[in-house]
Amino acid sequence: MLKEQTRGYIELPRGGYLVETSEGFFQIGSPPETIKDTMAEKKTPLVFILPNKFFHVEKGISTAELEFPIYFNFFLRQKKTTIICTAEQKDQLITVLKESLMGPEEINLESEYLDGAESFGFPDMKAEMAYFRGYKGLDDVVEFQVFDRDNMVNLGKVLVRKLPSGDFRITDGTKETEIPGEVGFNIKYEIGHRLKEPFQAPLLGITCLGPSHGFDPEDNTSGFIIWLNHQGIMVDPPVNSTEWLRMSNVNPKLINHVILTHCHADHDAGTFQKILEETKITIHATATVMESFIRKYSALTKIPRRELLELFHFQPIIIGRPLMINGGEFNFHYALHSIPSVGFEFFFQDQSFVYTSDHLNEPDVHDKMYEKGVLPESRWKFLKEFPWDRRIIYHEAGIPPLHTRVSYLASLPPEIQEKITVYHIARTDMPPGTKLKLARFGIENTVYPEITPPKHMEAYNLLDILSQIDIFSGFPIEKAKEFLLIVREEKYKRGDQIIKKGTPGDKFYIIASGNVKFEGLLGDSDIAPIKRYGQYEYFGEASLVLDLPRAADVFAETDVVALTIEKNKFLQFIRNTDLRQNLIRLNSIRDSNSWKTLLDSRHFKGLTSHQVTQLEMIMRLSKVNKGSVLIAEKAFYHEAYIIRHGKVSVYQHGKKLAELTDGDFVGEIYAISKKLVSNYTFQAESEMELFSISQNELIQYIKRNPGVYMRMNTVY
Repeated sequence: MLKEQTRGYIELPRGGYLVETSEGFFQIGSPPETIKDTMAEKKTPLVFILPNKFFHVEKGISTAELEFPIYFNFFLRQKKTTIICTAEQKDQLITVLKESLMGPEEINLESEYLDGAESFGFPDMKAEMAYFRGYKGLDDVVEFQVFDRDNMVNLGKVLVRKLPSGDFRITDGTKETEIPGEVGFNIKYEIGHRLKEPFQAPLLGITCLGPSHGFDPEDNTSGFIIWLNHQGIMVDPPVNSTEWLRMSNVNPKLINHVILTHCHADHDAGTFQKILEETKITIHATATVMESFIRKYSALTKIPRRELLELFHFQPIIIGRPLMINGGEFNFHYALHSIPSVGFEFFFQDQSFVYTSDHLNEPDVHDKMYEKGVLPESRWKFLKEFPWDRRIIYHEAGIPPLHTRVSYLASLPPEIQEKITVYHIARTDMPPGTKLKLARFGIENTVYPEITPPKHMEAYNLLDILSQIDIFSGFPIEKAKEFLLIVREEKYKRGDQIIKKGTPGDKFYIIASGNVKFEGLLGDSDIAPIKRYGQYEYFGEASLVLDLPRAADVFAETDVVALTIEKNKFLQFIRNTDLRQNLIRLNSIRDSNSWKTLLDSRHFKGLTSHQVTQLEMIMRLSKVNKGSVLIAEKAFYHEAYIIRHGKVSVYQHGKKLAELTDGDFVGEIYAISKKLVSNYTFQAESEMELFSISQNELIQYIKRNPGVYMRMNTVY
């Protein structure tokens, strides 16, 4: 139930504000899925006012997600949506909406097919998009009202004024309402059941991230994870999937791949969030879909195209050429939809799987489109030859003409229905008395199909874990062979003590599954926070390389499986590498309680334990005198800093702009990453201790951690 504030407006559960006027409801800001809030109360507005900042880069959330309100107003209410904004915002939003509502202006798919235009199933994509579109252009579905020189817009009897503070004042006759100009967002996501133990990725599994569509107020928007060889592949992750997975006790390092099928908001919103989560991921998409994604998010974020592409690895899909992901063989194709959208199938051991993506899969419609010349003959034949023989079928359903009618799926033979899991449909729309299954949301409802394990599975798993440990990155194949010979597996129950403080170091530990916690660091629990490590993190190395007693007690916080290497074998394993010296340097930094500095920092407190360890590896402790200029305005610089203790003033053109203190970052991440001169002077206001980081090492760090880079870009 939406509750009106005493200030005259309604604060929506997912973020944004709603004001009732004589011209209908006006909504200020539109975070993803707020239409579900207004639909539930039958208060969906026709007028939207864009907030001052409509993309929160640090969280990957747009607060101007208007695609679904526009669809709802046009298709269900036969009305245009009015958008009130600045001229600059209009230009940004037109680019975004063109990609979602109209599709790419220029399309050439020949390079995306193995045999070019002669490939079987090659589509006339522009003809298909035109066939499905119920409007000629953006002007048919949306109207822009731009603030004039006095920052005002008149809409009927209502006057909207943008105040100098950035807030908005809506005047409707004698009624005046002031609404904040900045819009936050609230994560609203059905959690299901949080697992007591960290999720163990299976050899093969499918986890539903959401079974329904963007207009269903009762369920999450569709998307899922394919688990292959104990690693995850997200398929069109819905918004806030990354938050939900953490809350569900799923380690983000288990998922390093995303398949992006197309650029409608309910399919691409969670992808940008995953890009910013932890380590650099790989996105699989066709060049057409990726270019659309980049244009859309470059317009939303104002981040240049080239810089966006640096945030992730892009693996182009070539249709007709199999692609191996996590040991599975994937084949892609273009689905039949209003904008370019890919579906796929994969084969793994004795299992086969097909996913339609958003796709109109009805032979009668295909025949009509062929007769009208929309579908070339080979495309028509390709669409009619759907692989119903696959053992697992994930099929979308929804409102025609953009989607497959669920009644058509219910008309298929029972033996085919039994293999179908239906996505993109509300529970209330599922027909009774069929053998179709509706996807079930939640980590606890992960499906585990029967599978014959591959040969050499144990060795594969060990090498996969080795590849996840950053300190062993770049080790040659000879080291991998040595690792298989020296590593051992040990299991601990929840609460077991793994290491006792003060005892001699005898083993190096890698967490294969579970979580551990450290207690008694630095001998003062009030100063040193409890440190927690999870899957693919390591510990116990310091006492081995320094030949010192253990510095902390380590307990199994959950059931734990650890890979261990005895001391002498570990020291032999890292011989002739820089790792020993790097670990010695890491230990000296940790002696300065760097973990607490970063944990308490307003700039770094969101880092994962893995990201903290990576950062500590490149930090060096130093002291500076009062008055020292750390970085000079208009000068190149080769180091940035994190304040351990003390104060730094920030100046520009001789004017003091800010004061930095313990845990703050000193420098500009953009300037140092691009090797540009500084825009500011940073000067020590007292004798102080700093952690310094060299420019080259910091550049490598932010390349591996794009989310940290984006957060740091918002500092100044």
